[in-house]
Amino acid sequence: MSPDRQLAVATRRRFTLEQEPFLVARALSATYSSGHVIRPHAHGSHQLLFASSGAMTVTGDRTSWMIPPGRAVLIPSGIPHSIRMWGAVAMRSLYFPIDAPAPAFKTDTCRVISVSPLLRELILRVAELMALDSRVPSESHLMSVLMDEVEASQIEPLLLPLPSDERARSAADRVLKDPAEAITAEALARHCGLSSRTLERLFRAETGMRFGLWRQKVRLLESVRVLAAGGSVTDAALESGYSSVSAYIAAFKQTFGYTPGTMLAEDTNAGIGR
Repeated sequence: MSPDRQLAVATRRRFTLEQEPFLVARALSATYSSGHVIRPHAHGSHQLLFASSGAMTVTGDRTSWMIPPGRAVLIPSGIPHSIRMWGAVAMRSLYFPIDAPAPAFKTDTCRVISVSPLLRELILRVAELMALDSRVPSESHLMSVLMDEVEASQIEPLLLPLPSDERARSAADRVLKDPAEAITAEALARHCGLSSRTLERLFRAETGMRFGLWRQKVRLLESVRVLAAGGSVTDAALESGYSSVSAYIAAFKQTFGYTPGTMLAEDTNAGIGR
C-alpha cells in the first residue's frame, strides 16, 4: 500500500471506545530491516504473524519457528516470543480477541501455516482496513472467510524444538550459533560435559528427534534464512554446511515438501509494496 493510501486509510479508520467491543480483528503493518530484533513479549490477544516479503524467526521458551515467504505463524494469547528479521521484512500482524470463536487458536502452542493466495489477499485487506467491526456486514463476512482460510491451511514443519537440560541446551546453542560447523557429535558432547550417548538420549527425550536429525533441521532452517536474505540455492547449501548442492536440495524437499528454488520464486513474487 502506498504512503498516500496508508494515510487515507488511517484518516478514515479512527476508532472510539464505543467501537472497541465490536472489533473482531485489529491489524498492524510495519517494515523492518534485516537483523532487526523484537525482544521477548506477549500479547493479550491471539496473533497471526505474516510477512509479505522477507522471513522471520519466532522464538519461544523451548521452540523456534522459521517463517519464510508464503507462511505465517499463529501465536495464541499469552505466549512469550521474540522475533528476528531476515531480509527486508514487510510484516502484517493481525490480532484477535481471546474469546474469538476460532478453532485455530484453541491451543496453547504456536503453529506455522501455509498461506494460500486467497489467505494472503485476506490478510493484506484486513491490514489495509486496520480493523474489522462486527457490525459492518462486509467486515463481518471478511472475518468469517479469513477464519475459514486459516482453519483450512496446512501446518508446516518449520518448528525447531529446543532441549531444556542445561548441558543439552549448551550443545544446541553452539549448533544454532554456527550450523555449518563441522564438529562431530562426540566432540560436541565432550565440550558440553556429556557423553555422546547421553547427548543422544536427552535430545530424543526433550525434542523428540535424534541429535543428527535435529542438527540437519537447524541447517535447513539456516538455509531458509540465507534464501530469504537474497542468497542463491548454492549459497544456502554452502552456508548451512552442505558440501553437495544436490544433497541439500534433496534434504530440503524431503523435510519441507518443496524445493529451495520454489521458496526463492515465492519470495521474488511476494512484493514488498503491500
